[in-house]
Amino acid sequence: MDLQRISRGLKATFGARVLYMAASGLLTVVLTRFLLTNEQFGLVGSAVAVLGVARLFGDLGLAKSAARYVTEYREKDPSQVPHVLRTAVVLRLVAIGAVCGAFAVFGGDIARLIDQPELAPLLVVGAGYIAANSFFTFSQVLFQGYNRVTYSATIQATGAVLRLVMAVVFVALLGGAVGAMVGYVVGYGIAAVFGLALLYAKCYRGTERADSPEEGLSRRIAEYSVPLTATRGANVLDKRVDTILVGYFMTPVAVSYYYLAKQVVGFVQTPAASLGFTLSPTYGEEKAGGETERAARIYETSLRHTLLLYVPAAAGMVLVAEPAIRLVFGEGYAGAAPVLQVFAVYVVLQAITFITSDALDFLGRARSRAYAKGTASVGNFLLNLVLIPAFGVAGAAAATVVTHTGYVAVNVAIIHSELSLPLGRVLRHFAATVGVACVMSVAVYLALTAASGPLAVVAAVPLGVVVWAAVSVASGLVDPRQVASVLS
Repeated sequence: MDLQRISRGLKATFGARVLYMAASGLLTVVLTRFLLTNEQFGLVGSAVAVLGVARLFGDLGLAKSAARYVTEYREKDPSQVPHVLRTAVVLRLVAIGAVCGAFAVFGGDIARLIDQPELAPLLVVGAGYIAANSFFTFSQVLFQGYNRVTYSATIQATGAVLRLVMAVVFVALLGGAVGAMVGYVVGYGIAAVFGLALLYAKCYRGTERADSPEEGLSRRIAEYSVPLTATRGANVLDKRVDTILVGYFMTPVAVSYYYLAKQVVGFVQTPAASLGFTLSPTYGEEKAGGETERAARIYETSLRHTLLLYVPAAAGMVLVAEPAIRLVFGEGYAGAAPVLQVFAVYVVLQAITFITSDALDFLGRARSRAYAKGTASVGNFLLNLVLIPAFGVAGAAAATVVTHTGYVAVNVAIIHSELSLPLGRVLRHFAATVGVACVMSVAVYLALTAASGPLAVVAAVPLGVVVWAAVSVASGLVDPRQVASVLS
């Protein structure tokens, strides 16, 4: 295992994701506090959810499929890798052209179909959003296949800053939710062009390539994209359709609460997302080299540290959600606090997913994961139909937590079948992590009750971090020297 390469990639990816989420967080604060009303912010959230569903048909799992074959052919026949890249680009262009054309023409009809006609202008503009965002992520995933995640990080950081700047500029120029959506399109579009140019310069131009692609290469890329598309479709059902259903059953203001809570969850998940994105190609490389035991050690280490970070973080979210929401986003978004508290459990589950799901794709188990994800997502959709009318936005969050629990269990079982994990050791570590979370929670609770208002949050959060770090080191769960070696 090349620890230095992993460390370098992890730091770059984590830094880019921190910048991305910081820019997203700042944009959310600016939009909610200064530029948009609750209703307008909710409309942006609904539009992004609908366009996220549409993006599935523009992506079709092609980038992840190509990344998998890039990883494979880099080991056995590098001259085929440029043909993999070219095939993926051509197929992606065809798919995006069809989807964007449909939204440009039928955006108003789609808005009426989901009983949110006020979304019509956002969905028409959203044709550009689908294309821009799709190619923005495309180059990041391909660089992951080349195991050059520092370039992925550079593209992501660029997109983060551009989206922030352009959204603010176009809200000022055009006003309202439409202005925000135009800003998203322009920001992601510039970042997408930069990413594609970098991919061409670093991975295609001047590289040695075979005179013709290996027989059946395009077919294999397309075929492997099928289970990946199914998984992405199920993922979209989990992450987007719930927001659409909240808008269908409730109001744009309710959507604003739900969308805001999901934004906060995305910020908290940054470390796990960075770790999973960085390590995933390594599992495929280790398996291809017959080093499954070493791959198992890598996964176990990442899982242990992920649990140690996210179980206490979830406990802290439950305690500080309400005062923190009021402090950062204002009294008008206090309704998002109960949703965020329910999502605390999901934060842990999704962190495990981040370090597991991509690994399964690179281990060649995308089909198994697709079945599990499809089942979980259909269950999530059906539960949303029951729980949203009964419990509102908190019901939508609860549906996600219940179904995602089963999905995570299946994911871990699949990777255990591939790598033979030491489950007893992992469970003992989990129990110790719960103990750390309990000690930290007591400290945070005392800080919150000893003060009130903004002072309580300002005191409780850093105190919780200090107590967590002290107990983790004292119990032997964290070795400071090992952490320093990875970060140095």
